[in-house]
This record gives sequence, structure tokens and C-alpha cells, in this order.
Amino acid sequence: MDKPRTRDKSFPRKESHFPRKPRASAFAAMEEMDRAASADNEGLIEGRNAVWEALQSGRTLDKLLVAQGAQNVGHILSAAREAGVAIQECDRRKLDRMSVTGSHQGVIALGAAAEYKTIDDILALAASRGEKPLLVLCDGITDPHNLGAIIRSCEVLGGHGVVVPRHRSAGLNAACAKAAAGALEHLPVAKCANMASAIQELKKNGVFIVAADMGGQPAAQVDFDMPCAIVIGAEGSGVSEGVRKAADLVVSIPQKGAIQSLNASNAAAILLYEAVRQRG
Repeated sequence: MDKPRTRDKSFPRKESHFPRKPRASAFAAMEEMDRAASADNEGLIEGRNAVWEALQSGRTLDKLLVAQGAQNVGHILSAAREAGVAIQECDRRKLDRMSVTGSHQGVIALGAAAEYKTIDDILALAASRGEKPLLVLCDGITDPHNLGAIIRSCEVLGGHGVVVPRHRSAGLNAACAKAAAGALEHLPVAKCANMASAIQELKKNGVFIVAADMGGQPAAQVDFDMPCAIVIGAEGSGVSEGVRKAADLVVSIPQKGAIQSLNASNAAAILLYEAVRQRG
């Protein structure tokens, strides 16, 4: 009976000339790395509405990336060409890896989402409209989607600006710009050293500070028909103790459900609407 054949170990195994394909987990790791690298990048503008508004406002863009076969982007391409923006068609998977929001709609622009303004800029906007200042102060809002939604509500409901602190705050990155849906092109967002300094500056300019907190007066009983800044705190911890003490008024939103809290951006929208309602 013949003995089973064995490989002569003195000769190395023949290797393939083609590199092995990365496993699915490797692709996931690559995508996660791309997302992480882009998470703090304030130069990505994602989504058709956000990119369109950026182009219409005259914002300087370095490049426009468009997915192959993307639909309903002809007006964006025309505007980009007219503005002299370089256009690059690429595989949709590249945009997927770059995307922070996960919903780029086949369009990503490279450029600052928005320039930070100052509190003086916000007050000047109110003065130019002949209106009493109405601002939102974001105290510890670290979720860019929440920040973007607050900016969107503030712009839609006639507010004059949003103020964020230098630390413990989401930035004006791609996720924020996407959630703001173009509002960043029309509403100034100021960055301050901290909430205490912002409150001090606003009070010097005759602006009343109204902090949103569970233990405050019902919103309908608070006079918003005055120069005011509504402070919205982080979900969970709420408005910080120092800011609460510095506030002129504390306001609450009556709730009848089993859940005793609202999303920060929803709370901001409700209070902004109450201000608009009172101001007629």
C-alpha cells in the first residue's frame, strides 16, 4: 500500500501573486477610522440643502464631491461651476466613509461649515431689524445634532443668534450643519470663553437671562417680550448650577406625560415659539 504523500518542507509554500481581500471587519474598521477622522472636522458640509445654501450665500468652498449617479443635484452642480468650485465625481462608498451624518445624499462640500461670530454681531442683527434681541445660550450641548436643531429652530422662529462656550460644546461640524439644514448660512453663532462671560456681556447690554429648568415658572407666565437669552442645558444634567444662579428668571415647560424630560432641541423650539407668540 502506497504511503500518503507529504509536502517537502524544504520548499516554501507558493504564495498568491494577488493580495488577500480584506475581511468585512477590516472594511468596517476602515469606515470607522474615516468617520472618526472626520468627526471633529468643521470643514465638511453634507446634504443637498446644506450645500445649496452654502453656495447661495457665497461661502468659499474648496471642492464639491458628488457621488456617481447622484440624483437631483443639477442645480448644485450649476451653482458650483458658476462659483468656480472644483467638482469631483467619486464612488459613493468614499462619501460614505467621509460622512459624519451618514446621510450625505450624494453630496459633500469641503469648506468651513460656518464662521463663528461674536455676541456683538448677534445684537447688531437684532438692532438692524428693529427687534428686541432673542438668543439661545447652549450650556453643555455636546451633541452636534442637537446643536444643529437648536440653530435651525432659532433661525426659523425669528431668533437672532446662538451662543456656545469654547469648551463642553459641540462645534459647527458636518453633523451640526446637516441638522441645521441651511440655517447656519443665515444665523450667527457666537463662541464665548464660557457661559459666565457670555451672560455678563449680555446683561451689560440689557439682555435678560432666562434659564430653562424643571423647577421654574411655566413658560406662559414668563414675559418673553423683552430682550432675552434662553439658556438650554445639556440633556440629563440640565443647566449648570452657576448659570442657573446667574439667570434673571427660570422657566419650565409644563409636562403631562410619564416621561419627565424633553430633548434639548425640542425644549428650545417650544420656548422660542412661546417668545414669538408673545411678541406677535
